[in-house]
Amino acid sequence: MPQTGSDTIQLTPEMIAAAAESRAWPFEEARKIVDRYKRSGFPETVLFETGYGPSGLPHIGTFGEVARTTMVRHAFRVLTEDKVKTRLLCFSDDMDGMRKIPDNVPNRDMLSAHLHRPLTSVPDPFSNEYPSFGDHNNARLRRFLDTFGFDYEFASATEYYKSGRFDEVLLRAAERYDDIMKVMLPTLGPERQATYSPFLPISPTTGRVLYVPMKHVDAKAGTVTFEDEDGTETTLPVTGGAVKMQWKPDFGMRWAALGVDFEMFGKDHQTNAAVYDRICEILGGRAPEHFVFELFLDENGQKISKSKGNGLTIDEWLTYATTESLALYMFQRPRQAKKLYFDVIPKAVDEYYSFLAAYPRQDWKERLGNPVWHIHNGNPPVIDLPVSFALLLNLVSASNAQNSAVLWGFITRHAPGVTPATHPELDRLVGYAIRYFEDFVRPTKVYRAADDVEREALAQMSEALGGLPADADGVVIQNALLNVARAIPRYQDHSKQSPEGGPGVSGAFFQMIYQVLIGQERGPRFGSFVALYGIEETRALIDKAVEGKLAA
Repeated sequence: MPQTGSDTIQLTPEMIAAAAESRAWPFEEARKIVDRYKRSGFPETVLFETGYGPSGLPHIGTFGEVARTTMVRHAFRVLTEDKVKTRLLCFSDDMDGMRKIPDNVPNRDMLSAHLHRPLTSVPDPFSNEYPSFGDHNNARLRRFLDTFGFDYEFASATEYYKSGRFDEVLLRAAERYDDIMKVMLPTLGPERQATYSPFLPISPTTGRVLYVPMKHVDAKAGTVTFEDEDGTETTLPVTGGAVKMQWKPDFGMRWAALGVDFEMFGKDHQTNAAVYDRICEILGGRAPEHFVFELFLDENGQKISKSKGNGLTIDEWLTYATTESLALYMFQRPRQAKKLYFDVIPKAVDEYYSFLAAYPRQDWKERLGNPVWHIHNGNPPVIDLPVSFALLLNLVSASNAQNSAVLWGFITRHAPGVTPATHPELDRLVGYAIRYFEDFVRPTKVYRAADDVEREALAQMSEALGGLPADADGVVIQNALLNVARAIPRYQDHSKQSPEGGPGVSGAFFQMIYQVLIGQERGPRFGSFVALYGIEETRALIDKAVEGKLAA
C-alpha cells in the first residue's frame, strides 16, 4: 500500500478544482494548515507529527494515527499543488518512566526491578536483541510502518533530550517556570498541586524518573534542585537528558521546539489540548492544528490498551485480511468510536474492493471522497475481483475446504479462465478466507435442524434448482429461490411487493437457509453463493439438511 513520499503527485486541473471543494475529512484538515499560512506564506517545510508511547507493544490505534496523518499530508500536498515540502515525524516518548508492567510481555518479574526507570533504560524482556524495552517496541513500530511503505522519520525522545535537540526550549521552560505552573496548577487537585513540577529529574542514584517538587529552579544557570530518593539535595541541569518534562508540558515543549504544524490525537487528550497549546505558546511556539479522533474499542466496548493487549493487534489483522482493508477501517468515520475485533474484518475487506470497483466510474468530486483515493495516494490500482471475500468464506464453510486448491476448483469452474496466475489478488483472499474460517468461523458453526415447514421449503428449493441449467447465474438462481418462498405463508412479507404484485419475501427465509445449510446466522446473496458452489453441490447440501445429517 504506497504512502505519501517524495514522489511527484500526478495533478490535473480537474483534481485540483475538486480538491478545493472536497468535504472528505483529510481535505478538511489539510485546509486548516493552508489557512494557517494564508497571511505569512508557507515555511520551507510543513511538519506533521504523530506521537507514540512505547510502554507496550504497538497496536492498531498507533498505526491508525500514522495512516490518517499520512492521508491529511497527501491532501495538503494536492491543495498546495505539491509546491510545499512536508515531513512526517513519528515521535516515540521512550524516555517516559515505566509506571506499570504490561500484561502481555514475558519476564514480568525481571521488569519489576525496573519500575519508573525510562523505557530506554529498562532491559528488553523478550531477548537480548535490543538494548532496552523501549528500543524493542520502537523497532516493532518501525518494522510495521516500513511494511506499509510509509514515508516518515522516526524520532526518539531519549535521543532528542540527550543530544540537546530540546535544550534551547528546556532552558526557556526554566525561565518561564512560573508561567507554566500557572497553567498547570488549576488542572490539578490540592494534593497534586503541592508536589507538582513540570520537570521530572532522572535520579542520579536510582535512574528512576522522579515525580518530586522542585526546591529551586535557577533560570540563569538552567538547573533544578530537588530531594533525591536517598534524601540528598541534588541539582541537575535541565539540558542534556538529565531531566524530562511531565507529559502535558512535554506536548507543548515538543511542539515549540520542533515547529509542529499538525498533530492528531485520541479523544482522551481532548480536554488537555488547550493546556498543550498554551504551554507551546509560553515557550515561544505556535500551537499546531489538531484533529481529535475517537478511540477504538474491543468487542466488549472497552478502550484498547497497549499494556492490556486487548482488541486486535496489527499482526492479527494482517493474518486474516489485506493491508488495504485495515487502511479503509482507519479512514472511515474517524470521529466515531468503533469496535476493533475479528468480526469487523470480512466487511472491511469487501467494502474496500467495492470502493475500488466504483472508482473508475466516478467523477473527481466522488473520487476524492472515495477512501481508495486516500489509501493509495491518488493512484488506486485496477483489480478484477470476480468473487467477494464473504462468498469465499461461505464457500469454505460449505465445502470444508482446508486448502486453496479445493477453493480454486470451485472458482475456476464458476469463472473459466480465472486462475491464481491471472488473479493473484483473489488468490491472496483465498488464503485469508481459509485462515479466517479455521480460526473464527468453524469453532462457532452451529447447524440448526429444520422443522417440517422448513424441510418442505428446502425440498422445493432443491426441485427448483434442479430445473435450472448448470451454468445459471446468481440472479437467475436467486429469483428461483424467491419464487419458492413467495408461495409459503411463513415467508411472505405483505409490507413488500413481488414483481407480480403479490407479497414479497421476508428476510427470515434466507436466514433459515444460512442457519440450516451453512451453520451461520447470515451471509451474502445466496444465489451468488449457489452459482459459485454449484447447483448439484447445493442440492446435495440440502439433502443432508433435510435428512438431519448437518445438524447431527
